[in-house]
Amino acid sequence: MIPAAFEYNAPKTLEEALRLLDRHGDKAKLLAGGHSLLPLMKLRLAMPRYIIDIGRLKGLSGIREVRGKISIGALTTHAEIERSDLVRKHCSLLSETAREIGDAQVRNRGTLGGSLAHADPAADYPATMLALDAEIAAASKSGSRVIPASQFFVDMLTTKLRPGEILTEVRVGPLPPRTGTAYMKLHQPASGFAIVGAAVRLTVSKAGRIEEVRVGITGVGLKAYRAVAVENALQGSNAEDKVFAEAARAAAQGAEPLSDLHASAAYRTEMAAVFTRRALHRALGRARGKSA
Repeated sequence: MIPAAFEYNAPKTLEEALRLLDRHGDKAKLLAGGHSLLPLMKLRLAMPRYIIDIGRLKGLSGIREVRGKISIGALTTHAEIERSDLVRKHCSLLSETAREIGDAQVRNRGTLGGSLAHADPAADYPATMLALDAEIAAASKSGSRVIPASQFFVDMLTTKLRPGEILTEVRVGPLPPRTGTAYMKLHQPASGFAIVGAAVRLTVSKAGRIEEVRVGITGVGLKAYRAVAVENALQGSNAEDKVFAEAARAAAQGAEPLSDLHASAAYRTEMAAVFTRRALHRALGRARGKSA
C-alpha cells in the first residue's frame, strides 16, 4: 500500500530535530532506519503528518569508550555493533544479540535507538539491556536525562520516553571478573523476531557459587522484563545443571504470556524455561573461560 501524505523534514543537527519535534508534537514521527515505521505507514496503521528523518544526524552514531563505559550512539546500526571490536572485547553480549537480529539487510539498516524506542515485545535488544543494567540517554529542548533500562520499557510499544524526546545514546558499564553472558532465542522463521529470547549475565565465585545474575526475557509478554524469580532462585546457589533447571521454570513468572499464530501462551511459557536454562549454561561456560 501507499502511505498517507506527509511532510518530510531532514534536519541537520539534533537541536533542529528537537525543535521540529517540539513544534509538531504528536503529529510527527521520527525516522531512523525505518524498519518499524515504514511498514506501519504503508498499512496506514500510522499516518503522521510530519516525518522527521534523523538518520543522517551527526554525533548520534558510533561506538566509543568513555570513562570506563561503552557508549553507543542511537543511530549505530546492528551490523556496526555486531562487528565492533570494542563491543566484542568489553560487552560481547551486545554483539551476540545484534548478530541474532533479522537478516543482513535489517542489520545493515536498522539502528539501536530505533529498536529500543519502538519497544516491540519480540525485539532482541530489550532483554539484553535489562541483563546489562544499561543506561539509556534521551534529549529534549529542555535538556537531557538518563533512564535506567530497568525503568525504560513500560508496555507494548511504550517506553519512558516523553513527548519531544529523542533517544541519543546507550551506555553499558564494565563487567566484573568471572562474568559470562549469553543471548539465546527461538526465532520466528519469517521475521527473525524472538518468539522467546533470554539474555543472561552471570558472575560466579572461584568456588563456583553464583555471586550475581541478571536475566532479561523478550517475546513472552507485552514487554521485555527481568525474570526476577529466576534471579532470586539462583543468587548464592551453586552453578550447576539441577539448580539452573529448577530456577529456569520461573522464567515466565509474573508475565502474561502472549498467544498468537506463532505460539500459544503455554508454548511460550515452556520455551522461556528452555532458553533461559540454555543461556545460563552458555553464560556459565564463558564465565569459566570457555569460548562456546
